Amino acid sequence: MIASDTLSRWQSALPFWVSYLLIPLIWITTVAGGWWVLLVPLSTWWAFAVLDRLTGLNLANADPDTPDADLHWYIWLTKAWAPVQILTLYGLIWYTTRAADLTSAEKIGIFFGMGVISGTIGINYSHELMHQKGKLERWLGDALLAMVLYSHFRSEHLLVHHRHVGTPRDPVTARYNEGFHRFYPRVLRQSLISAFWAEKEKLARKDRPWTDPANPFWRYWALQGAMLILALLIGGWAGLGLFLVQAGTAIWQLELVNYVEHYGLTRKHLGDGKYEHVRPCHSWNASQKASNWLLINLQRHSDHHYKPNRRFPLLQHHSPDAAPQLPYGYPVMTIAAMIPPLWRRIMNPKVRAWRRQYYPEITNWQPYNDAQTPWPRA
Repeated sequence: MIASDTLSRWQSALPFWVSYLLIPLIWITTVAGGWWVLLVPLSTWWAFAVLDRLTGLNLANADPDTPDADLHWYIWLTKAWAPVQILTLYGLIWYTTRAADLTSAEKIGIFFGMGVISGTIGINYSHELMHQKGKLERWLGDALLAMVLYSHFRSEHLLVHHRHVGTPRDPVTARYNEGFHRFYPRVLRQSLISAFWAEKEKLARKDRPWTDPANPFWRYWALQGAMLILALLIGGWAGLGLFLVQAGTAIWQLELVNYVEHYGLTRKHLGDGKYEHVRPCHSWNASQKASNWLLINLQRHSDHHYKPNRRFPLLQHHSPDAAPQLPYGYPVMTIAAMIPPLWRRIMNPKVRAWRRQYYPEITNWQPYNDAQTPWPRA
């Protein structure tokens, strides 16, 4: 009976391990060279868009009270990724900087693909890990973020985004009619500033200066510096450059997803700077089966913000009357986000319908559309 239960749990977790197939894929395409180096981004964007079409939606929900002891295979999925990614990233730096048969364009293509992996999978897994209580999981999450030079995402996400989502104080909530190409430089600047100030204010409440060793930014800078030095030692200046291509691609992938997740959705202002509590309706929900396998249920984002500490296999699907639904999964929606006229054509009518459904009493939406985030506090 115990063996049967173990097998059943392993089988239910197995589809989520699909991300690990990207590791042999990037090595095969690296050795093959040529146009094959584009196969990794094509597989994550287009292949999973097709698979979503074939597999349909997953509307079933696991028991949200399932204990961690029954989630063994799901938990190890995210724990194991950090060492796998670091070996892959630096192994590729070692190989490509010594491969005379690879052109510069092919090497850049390889590390663009690596960035798609470290952004789509690595940062996503770090997001799962940073929400857990265990020190090991949080450290693994920090390592993954350091590999893409975006360590402050942890502070920004936990202290700013979850607290202020759907308000003008959240840099990551994309405003209505704000195209991605305006959102992206804004969020890069404001997220770093808001993360630093959030940690500074947290220390100030304990009468400590920002220079206190407890400030996690010291750890962020040390880990990121170590990753850069390691790339330089293994691959020289070329290796460092390829590392930066990977990191830049990963950050772009993350912010594309951030843009999609909350576009145009806002919480009601109650006066005196206060907003209503976060509800499932303040995030876009998507339950496309295949892309949720790849993204470990990240697309069930409505439930993540409603219950931030819930592990990914327990995230719930919310029906259209409780949460707004994306027409497609993230692989399609992130491509659409890169084309602002197409994005507005798809999503602006949905935002307006969302407003009519949830807030028919609000007639002036201009304050909610303000793309400027007032940080630090006046």
